[in-house]
Amino acid sequence: MTSLSPGPEDGTTPEPAWEPDVLPGFERLTLPLQPDEDEPEVVATLVRRTRPAPAEPAADGHDGGEPRRGMHRVGAENSQVARLWDELSELGRRLHLRGAARPHPDGEPQPARPDVGVDLLYVHGWLDYFFQTHLADFWESLGVRFHALDLRRYGRSLREGQTPGFIRSLATYDEEIEAALTAMGHGRDAEPERRLVLMGHSTGGLTVSLWASRNQERVAALVLNSPWLEFQPREAVRKIMEPGIRVQSALVPRSQLVNLDRGLYARAISSRFDGEWEYDVAWRPDAGWHPTPAWLAAIFRGQDQVARGLGIEVPVLVLLSARSTIPTRWSEDMKSTDSVLDVVGIARRVPDVGSLISLVRIAGGLHDVTLSAKPVREHVWRETERWFRGYVLAPD
Repeated sequence: MTSLSPGPEDGTTPEPAWEPDVLPGFERLTLPLQPDEDEPEVVATLVRRTRPAPAEPAADGHDGGEPRRGMHRVGAENSQVARLWDELSELGRRLHLRGAARPHPDGEPQPARPDVGVDLLYVHGWLDYFFQTHLADFWESLGVRFHALDLRRYGRSLREGQTPGFIRSLATYDEEIEAALTAMGHGRDAEPERRLVLMGHSTGGLTVSLWASRNQERVAALVLNSPWLEFQPREAVRKIMEPGIRVQSALVPRSQLVNLDRGLYARAISSRFDGEWEYDVAWRPDAGWHPTPAWLAAIFRGQDQVARGLGIEVPVLVLLSARSTIPTRWSEDMKSTDSVLDVVGIARRVPDVGSLISLVRIAGGLHDVTLSAKPVREHVWRETERWFRGYVLAPD
């Protein structure tokens, strides 16, 4: 259920409140959505780093740094005091004072960068949710405020009795994207001083690309991590399949299609098998979910829009593995290739996204390139930071 802050005395509905997340050091905000498909409690979930403010040294000798849980923000009752404290804290970080470091995602703790005035919203893909805390570490090491969104019927937002991942149109996700952006200070009617970057993985990459094409004036840049821009057997097969899937979507939208996921990608990433990552298998089951005709029809329509050209003019970074492996049976290659998508077909579709595209092919990259082996991840971080500094932080 949604956690609500104490409501006003006039009886109006209280605002949703941030509460501790399942990931240590993070907090979540449940975003109520409009009733959808007669399923219970349709919600999305926004996740960010917990934001307790620095505390003054205590009698027990605690000398500041990261504040302890339960401490109140200095200046919480006075905005001028709070602003002064933030400026002093930032000065401490710049001078590398004790307690001012934030760990680099794949290395020793490094001094936190000054806030660069950029907010980032990350959107996951199919059969996924946000668990990649090292991704948040990376962006925050650059001075970016990181947020992640679990879409309806995924991860933190999945409720009992719901069809996992079910959707009839990718445009439906506009509702939770708007709710998340409003919570971040980037609502449609807002005039934010901070720039906005959207990042999406796989289906999330397709979703944020479509959203950005309709809202270019609100976004500064896109980062697409193995975006699902084209169907695996390429456009010709998609067009052959599309009419039949469209009919099934209209007649039996929730029927189960054949699930081709044999758990091979899970074997490549999970620490329970050959990978190094821990996640909740209730939210990311090894053998996946059965896709539905309605969901696949929505994907096909989105990919058709990409094929016709999205016309995005803001800078776009696409991170994509150098090779794919067909997921028919396990091989060691699956630990260093994309075993989910056809990267050649995706690469060919990338120019249709926009006019200012940077495509980086990652040797040794997995489907989610940020889950690749450590040396590969370091390459991902370097290329992403170089692009970010050149296209987002560089003067206009």
